[in-house]
Amino acid sequence: MGETVCFRHELKYQIGYLQYLELRSRLTAVMKTDSHAGGDGRYLIRSIYFDNYQDKALREKIDGVSRREKFRIRYYNDDFSYITLEKKVKDNSLCMKFDADITKEECRRLLDGDTGWMRDHPSPLVQELYGKMRFQLLRPKVLVSYVREPYIYRAGNVRVTFDSHIRTTLYHRSFLEERPADIGVFDCPGDMILEVKFDGFLPEVIRGIIQTGALRQQAFSKYQACRRFG
Repeated sequence: MGETVCFRHELKYQIGYLQYLELRSRLTAVMKTDSHAGGDGRYLIRSIYFDNYQDKALREKIDGVSRREKFRIRYYNDDFSYITLEKKVKDNSLCMKFDADITKEECRRLLDGDTGWMRDHPSPLVQELYGKMRFQLLRPKVLVSYVREPYIYRAGNVRVTFDSHIRTTLYHRSFLEERPADIGVFDCPGDMILEVKFDGFLPEVIRGIIQTGALRQQAFSKYQACRRFG
């Protein structure tokens, strides 16, 4: 995966299961399932988020800081053969993501606090995290897990995803496990997050579907939701 070098628009909505059924029915009439999805059109995402001892990333989100960043390690379907380090930069409703591949061994060393190898790593992103782990004291904080159902629309480079079964580890500091112990974050288990990402414009056909009904855009953060338990 290469680096995304420009900002994209990002809209989020918390929806219920019935809203999901209605929206999915309408969206699938005009959008295609992302080729990375499995046979059921979904895949599992696990992300290990970093923060410092003062919870800088969490506080900036709660306080509504307009421009902020978060580091995370991400892998899919519990497959440790493909792991990425990511930095997500947010500026209000705009987002930009940088990523770098790391090996399972590198990931385990990082999570165990062995970071010396990062200083001379070929990826500038790995080097940046190394500096911020040293001087900002960033550390792994929480494992966030969810199931993603993605759809794409070529015009506008639109990506619409339904994120369900959002779960968090509870006072847990062991990562990269085969079977992590976690709990759901929503009071209503059927709730999920609808995310809409696009470049310069959102095509009218997609906008018309998204704006139908009682959807209310909100600044939802999976990291913030998953930190409510510790």
